[in-house]
Amino acid sequence: MEAFSDGVIAILITIMVLELRIPHHAQLSALQGLRSIFFSYLLSFVFLGIYWNNHHHMLRATERINGKILWANLHLLFWLSLFPFVTGWMGENHFAKAPVITYGVIDLCAAIAYYILLRLILAEQGPDSVLARAIGRDVKGKASPIIYLIGIALGFVNRWLALGAYIVVALIWFIPDRRLEPRPSTEEIGA
Repeated sequence: MEAFSDGVIAILITIMVLELRIPHHAQLSALQGLRSIFFSYLLSFVFLGIYWNNHHHMLRATERINGKILWANLHLLFWLSLFPFVTGWMGENHFAKAPVITYGVIDLCAAIAYYILLRLILAEQGPDSVLARAIGRDVKGKASPIIYLIGIALGFVNRWLALGAYIVVALIWFIPDRRLEPRPSTEEIGA
């Protein structure tokens, strides 16, 4: 499951970078028109990187999976697979209202799918599992969908405020979540 998910996310990033069109002349001014496309790509690259990082650590702390978990993982990958589309749409249209709102909806759906996957894995692992102890109250995981909802609502008023909300979520998660990173044992440290 981990290798398959890693492959899908790598392909999604590749698809997004292929959408960056090469300018037809060699002056730096040729890059001016690509600003919104590049910023959309950068934002989505960060989000996909965050999902990959957290997914990787979550699965490292997972001892057992079942059919429900496999389907929940596919559900997450479905929403992530829409990132290249909404990224391109938003960038090509210079952050117009409808693409920005749609981007937030896809972000929200991916966050909900990740939350479902996490809850199914926690149910399978049990309340005393390494993963359950590491996740704890999961404040960031619960706050992110709320911030996405706020961003989507703001998008109907001001697209830049919506983008700001999405960026806040990225910043919250940008610093890797150390709860799931493996810590060396005293034997590994040499103590």
